[in-house]
Amino acid sequence: MVKVRQSRELSLFNKILLWVNYFFVICLFISVSAKYISPTLFWLIAFFGLAFPYLIILNLIFVIYWLGQFRREALLSLVMILLCFFTVRRYAQITFSNKGSNNDVKVTSYNCMIFDLYNWSKNKQSRSNILNSLEENNPDILCLQEFYTSNRPEGLNNIDTVLNVVNAKYYHAEYTTIPQKQDYFGIATFSKYPIINKGKIVFNTRSNNICIYTDLLIEKDTVRVYNMHLQSIGFSLKETAFVGNLQDKDDAKDELENSKNILRRLKKAFIKRAEQAEKVSASIKNCRYKIILCGDFNDTPASYAYNLISENLKDAFIEKGNGFGRTYVGKFPSFRIDYILHSKDLKCTKFTRSEETFTDHYPITAYFKAN
Repeated sequence: MVKVRQSRELSLFNKILLWVNYFFVICLFISVSAKYISPTLFWLIAFFGLAFPYLIILNLIFVIYWLGQFRREALLSLVMILLCFFTVRRYAQITFSNKGSNNDVKVTSYNCMIFDLYNWSKNKQSRSNILNSLEENNPDILCLQEFYTSNRPEGLNNIDTVLNVVNAKYYHAEYTTIPQKQDYFGIATFSKYPIINKGKIVFNTRSNNICIYTDLLIEKDTVRVYNMHLQSIGFSLKETAFVGNLQDKDDAKDELENSKNILRRLKKAFIKRAEQAEKVSASIKNCRYKIILCGDFNDTPASYAYNLISENLKDAFIEKGNGFGRTYVGKFPSFRIDYILHSKDLKCTKFTRSEETFTDHYPITAYFKAN
């Protein structure tokens, strides 16, 4: 009976659909290959990597459609999806053992969006809310991206404030922008453990992107903590609104121009992140200590930047995370773009993502065995 069904001719509609299926299988293959190819060599492939979750869903729809007709064509997308399994794991996890202890080292990474200095959220309590959430979380090591502090008499000294709210004694901050030598924009790591060495990896960019590393003495062991912020897309307000309202009937000329601008920005960001990731990867390979790496990568788990940096590290979300792990609150890219990675000889016992945030990113926290 099955042979009869398999041998029957495809209808014209199904023949056309099969060719569409071929196309999306090829697209999925390209997207899963994107993590191995630097955008500096071939930038177009990075767009396929960005589309990976959508291509998985489309191929899954084809599997269901062909199975509903008892057609072996279902194997086409099914086999491709199975080949993508390890990349899919980077997006979604189910963990049954996710219990840290009070003796574990608690590490939090958070893009604090300069504590909402310019009131983007339209909420004057944002800074207080962010600080209260950090105090409640009370990590042993805190990595903040898009950090801001000031030495103005009427300014906001966020160094002292954060040290106080998380009960830390040590910090390492580096700045990419210092207007009038009074306001400081950059990145910062706070620690309850002694800092024995500091360093930074400077990116060739005018933006606030940078990577710092901080060597901490945890009990009798030295652990290097990387805190990084890779190149963002940098959409203008108009472009952000356009992405959020793609269904609107805008003027065709404006729509085309907005699309071109967005593609240009994406291309530029892909290439810059690849260059930055290569610098960080080189530093990791030369490090003789155990590593904990935190940061806002501004890129998805199917990207070249993530794949390169995580090459010899484990991902705390994959180890102990649950759900889809989305960390970015905005509409694009609405995936996991914030990460905590670690050396293979460090044991992650728990991973959590806060259910509440007061910026455009969710804080993420991982727990590690001290020994």
